[in-house]
Amino acid sequence: MKHLNIEGIIIPIPESYKDCFELIRSDFYRITGHSASPIKLWLSHFKSPSMGYLFYHRMCQYRGLFWPILRLRLEKYRRKYSFHIPLSTKIGYGLFLGHDTSIIINESAIIGNNVNLSQFTTIGAMNSTAAIIEDEVYVGPSVCIVGHVHIGKRAMIGAGAVITHDIPAGASAAGVPARVLNKNINYSPAQPYPLTQHPTS
Repeated sequence: MKHLNIEGIIIPIPESYKDCFELIRSDFYRITGHSASPIKLWLSHFKSPSMGYLFYHRMCQYRGLFWPILRLRLEKYRRKYSFHIPLSTKIGYGLFLGHDTSIIINESAIIGNNVNLSQFTTIGAMNSTAAIIEDEVYVGPSVCIVGHVHIGKRAMIGAGAVITHDIPAGASAAGVPARVLNKNINYSPAQPYPLTQHPTS
């Protein structure tokens, strides 16, 4: 697995199908709290549309022999459940998609490790690159994150918020436009995937 260090956020880049399964395992861990074999990971995608989408999205990040077939399966999930996350989007370990519908992310966004994204979330950009979301951030339902804003580690974004400015690490924010409500919330995700020390490049 190759790793990039983007503004202090470790982003994994799979270089084989084995690496893809490691990423799927990290997403599965966020749901169940334990690891699983490749076969169990494959079976898990039948039980949850969000897990199914993540399964094929992670697998498609490596353009191997099975890429065309996997890409068709991913497209089926995209159309049916309105998940729009480009394969070029930089995403860390342990992504949790809350519920099974409508998450739209710009390809220039950077999503850290152990992040929670809820239903009807939009992370977009107009005339610039999209947001940088650090590790262990919670994004509530129907949140819109606009432009090149920076959301710090362990921040918590309330439902329906429109984020147009940076949110400090450990803070909570809500409202339209969003404002900081508490600077010391320090959100801690349930069942975070344990990260080891990875080399960076």
